[in-house]
Amino acid sequence: MAQPDIFNNDAFSMRSLTLAIKKQTYVPTRLSELNLFEARGIDTTTVSIDIAQDAVRLVPSQARGSTPTTVVGTKYESRPFSTIHLPQRSNILAAQLQDIRLFGEEGGPSNAALQAKIDELLMDHVSNINLTMENLRLGAIKGTLLDADGSSVILDIHNAMGTTETQFDWDLDTDATDIRNQCMAFKRLVESKLGKVGYRGLRVLCGADFFDAFTSHPLVVASWNRFNESSMQRDDLRNGFTYAGITFEEYRGGEGVTIEADEAWGFPEGVQGMFIERYAPADYMEAANTMGIDFYSKSEPMPFDKGITIETQSNPLVLNTRPNAVVRGGQNAAVVAAW
Repeated sequence: MAQPDIFNNDAFSMRSLTLAIKKQTYVPTRLSELNLFEARGIDTTTVSIDIAQDAVRLVPSQARGSTPTTVVGTKYESRPFSTIHLPQRSNILAAQLQDIRLFGEEGGPSNAALQAKIDELLMDHVSNINLTMENLRLGAIKGTLLDADGSSVILDIHNAMGTTETQFDWDLDTDATDIRNQCMAFKRLVESKLGKVGYRGLRVLCGADFFDAFTSHPLVVASWNRFNESSMQRDDLRNGFTYAGITFEEYRGGEGVTIEADEAWGFPEGVQGMFIERYAPADYMEAANTMGIDFYSKSEPMPFDKGITIETQSNPLVLNTRPNAVVRGGQNAAVVAAW
């Protein structure tokens, strides 16, 4: 029986392999589940963000017949941002397919056996990219995108946008602290950074120690018990609960994607254009100048037909266009002062 020629088989083309990625098991990540980031494809490798330089102002009263106040149109400053190239490669050697065939088949490895190996590798690639995207999304919330080593800075968003980090002291070490008043102060702080822009809600992603300190604070427990008939003592609230109009939840990370135990990061939800994801085309000839998608995959033969190489790539830009509207919080003033 003739050997299957997979490189003249449409089942193993870039289009088919890219579509195959979509069928792999998705690895859930919290920031993806929140649908916080607005995602779409672009046909370039850079994105320009227009930043408005003006604000809404009060109009002074004047006598009839006088010259009206002159209103200057909105001024924008355009700043470019480049997408990130995230490629992965794996080899499938002929030796890995040796003695693997389907019932009733003869000769070399079958397309089905090869597809099974490809699917296994694609699942690993997609899981890696999903974890990387979670890292980038969390970095966008924190204001700094870090590379896989956890220290190399890909993008300092505050520096690029001309903003500074906003901080807030959650005084959880004092039993008498009025936590509801602190929540109101937190809301007003976020609103002051948003200016005239509206939002749908506020969420605070907490480290484990911060979350425990917040949920065990006497005034939080007392008010929650009065309202919810002691459900706070019965239920696991780590997936989120709402207090004073703010949703608090413990963030579970992993593999370098974490929030420090004594920290909390609060941000508004539902602000159009604040958290964005853009996907550039892959650096393949057939993808050039097309609208980008989140994943691509392609294969090519190894020298002397020793096997095939599978490549997967994603080319995202993950950005927070209003980084100072995200608030970094600590449990007490000493923590904030240490930043």
